[in-house]
Amino acid sequence: MSTKTVSESNAPVIEDHAQLIDYFASGEKPKDRWRIGTEHEKFVYRTQDLRAPSYDEPGGIRDLLNALTEFGWKPVEEGGKVIALSGPDGTVSLEPAGQLELSGAPLETIHQTCGEADRHLQQVKAVGEKLGLGFLGLGMWPDKAREDLPIMPKGRYGIMLNHMPRVGSLGLDMMLRTCTIQVNLDYSSEADMAKKFRVGLALQPLATALFANSPFTEGKPNGFLSYRSHIWSDTDPARTGMLPFVFEDGFGYERYADYALDVPMYFVYRDGKYIDAAGLSFRDFLKGRLPVLEGELPTIDDWADHLSTAFPEVRLKTFLEMRGADGGPWNRICALPALWVGLLYDQGALDAAWDLVKDWSMDEREALRNAVPRLALDAPLPGGGKLRDIAGEVLDIANAGLTARARLNASGDNETGFLDPLREIVRTGKVPAQVLLEKYARDWDGDACGIYGETKF
Repeated sequence: MSTKTVSESNAPVIEDHAQLIDYFASGEKPKDRWRIGTEHEKFVYRTQDLRAPSYDEPGGIRDLLNALTEFGWKPVEEGGKVIALSGPDGTVSLEPAGQLELSGAPLETIHQTCGEADRHLQQVKAVGEKLGLGFLGLGMWPDKAREDLPIMPKGRYGIMLNHMPRVGSLGLDMMLRTCTIQVNLDYSSEADMAKKFRVGLALQPLATALFANSPFTEGKPNGFLSYRSHIWSDTDPARTGMLPFVFEDGFGYERYADYALDVPMYFVYRDGKYIDAAGLSFRDFLKGRLPVLEGELPTIDDWADHLSTAFPEVRLKTFLEMRGADGGPWNRICALPALWVGLLYDQGALDAAWDLVKDWSMDEREALRNAVPRLALDAPLPGGGKLRDIAGEVLDIANAGLTARARLNASGDNETGFLDPLREIVRTGKVPAQVLLEKYARDWDGDACGIYGETKF
């Protein structure tokens, strides 16, 4: 989730509805300026007893952040406490229960973003060895109950933790017990954004299936392959889902702005503090009628903050976020941007991907998304068959897109090799969660804690 790293004091005040739409248009970039921003989260645990460390305890999350400054990261504070780090490789931040996130810098190639992830993981592992901390690449804590987990000292999290139980039964699990990998991608125009958004939404269930990596809850199989994805189905219906309007004629910046205005607020950030506005309307804010800031109009920073509190499968800011994947190890951190860059950053690949999904009805898209958390590649495909039947074809399209990009590393390799972990999943027919379940039954004697030796970075 977003971390405030700058003051909003100089941000323009919103006096016209057109400014909301212009915000999205400001993200338009010519193709030679398109970049790749990769985010990944991981669980932090004590190697001695597998406990999730608190923020303040010796060798805990605060000490982890402070120790990372030896690599040149600069502290970001809230209320006098370090809650994030900034540097050339982006931002290191904390999720609500201490999950550690790298929000990477916007980079030109997947070679670069993979190198960035590798640098970060080497840094946290070096610090972790000193502090007795390990890091787990999964979509959900395999053994922890909610009450086992600490809460990080970030104002927005207190507001959200209080609000979540009002609107869904699994929102607290989303905040406290899950991790994801995401990739952020650019667009050149409103039409380009719309087509990428549609392809991203339609094929997001395939990404969820390929990266499914959360089959355990509190030490036992939970009946799902991506329980993290299932959690989103009962988090908050006002701010989640597959957004049917994206597939309607005329979809563009204004329609997404209208959607975002209908998403209830969480907070307003003023003078370094988060003001609870949970359930209030941004539309009222635009009229100067927000009860917690009566008479005050929002700024563009307030709009950006508000957009970060909508959680659909694909999200629009001044870029598009692909949000369907569970957390995982290093090679899958690199594979997710390879998949989406291959599909969306080459026009031929984008057209081919759209041709594959354009005839699906909204009911079929919803049914696929709802089936994937439990069935992954065995989810029924619109028109018959199973999702696995198109997985190889989608990877071939992505491969062609990456080949056409022809972004080479120093050894002359293009970016297609980063798809190899996904090709192996398709070849074997087993998503990561199914491999873990086999080991649970065969190698770990029914003890999900065996996972700590299998999925650490």
